[in-house]
Amino acid sequence: MKIAHLTSVHQRFDTRIFLKQCKSLSRKGWDVSLVVADGKNDEKRDSIDIYDVGIGGNRIERFVLTTTKIFAKALELNAEIYHLHDPELIPIGLRLKKVGKIVVFDSHEDVPLQIKTKPYLGRILGMLVAGLYKLYEKSALKKFDLIVTSTTLIRDKMKQINPDVIEIQNFPMIDEFPSEPNDWQMKENQVCYIGSLTAIRGIKEMVKAISLTNSDTRLVLGGSFSETSFEKKVKSLEGWKLTEYKGFLNRMAIKEILSKSIAGLVVLHPTCNHMDALPVKMFEYMSAGIPVIASNIPLWESIVLGNNCGYCVDPFNSLEIAHAIEFFVSHPAVAETMGQNGRKAVRNLYNWQNEEIKLINAYEKLASQKLASQINSNA
Repeated sequence: MKIAHLTSVHQRFDTRIFLKQCKSLSRKGWDVSLVVADGKNDEKRDSIDIYDVGIGGNRIERFVLTTTKIFAKALELNAEIYHLHDPELIPIGLRLKKVGKIVVFDSHEDVPLQIKTKPYLGRILGMLVAGLYKLYEKSALKKFDLIVTSTTLIRDKMKQINPDVIEIQNFPMIDEFPSEPNDWQMKENQVCYIGSLTAIRGIKEMVKAISLTNSDTRLVLGGSFSETSFEKKVKSLEGWKLTEYKGFLNRMAIKEILSKSIAGLVVLHPTCNHMDALPVKMFEYMSAGIPVIASNIPLWESIVLGNNCGYCVDPFNSLEIAHAIEFFVSHPAVAETMGQNGRKAVRNLYNWQNEEIKLINAYEKLASQKLASQINSNA
């Protein structure tokens, strides 16, 4: 079976798209291609053909020119199943349906909710644009063969549009981190955060917190700042002197940092999008065997406290974050035990291998339905 994943926004080695979905489908023995728009040229990686249509530019160029190029490449590939990962590719999906292709849409985020909270749109315009998108989404997605979602909340919303919905969570891959317990004696006096460096990710509160600790613990940040003004503000804080900024990191570098860290921070602000989402980094900290310091969002608390693998704090309270950091620094035995509890929870429940089975079963069902339809039409 020939499969093509399409994205105009994500990086070619995106964790969810390439490392998890594409590689899982390729291991099944299927012919998998990935079409991207990053300007890094074509290549073959891990038996997956990656095709680059060129870097997009601004939003308008990306929406018009890039999507046109992606559609042309999609037709050229002549796959049986097309898996779309961005809202701006929905028109491509509709055109692919018209030529008889199986189309899957992967809803990574609650897009109408995202639009409403865009600061540059304002409240009234944001609500108007979100409402218009919601109408378009409802009209278009009901024509697709399958909707994949990353959270339960998005799954339930999508079921109102299309009954063929499956939830594929962003849980970590079991084999990415060592299966043996960490040697806690090799830990360095550091805590870490890996991810996007934005205000709603609690970066400012983390940097403030590290300056409030009584120990010489440092904060290691991995990721990229999306706004220059916010970056300047964070770097002006007292805690920046105790912060080691690594910039964007590949997977090997992330594993290295986690192996040396005492705890992982995921103190995202309780925005609408975060309240019902499960941050993949939280599960990666757990998989790496380090305790989690997470926001006291009820869904997250049920996992962190339920598995006794860390503490939940008020993400706006830097002093509370600092106290949690100090606790793990001064109680290494407890930190190690909680880290192992998190690792066990991932290996038993919160792992990509379980999600992989759901994804492959869904694809096999789509293929068998297509075959049955062809047989009936020829009868």
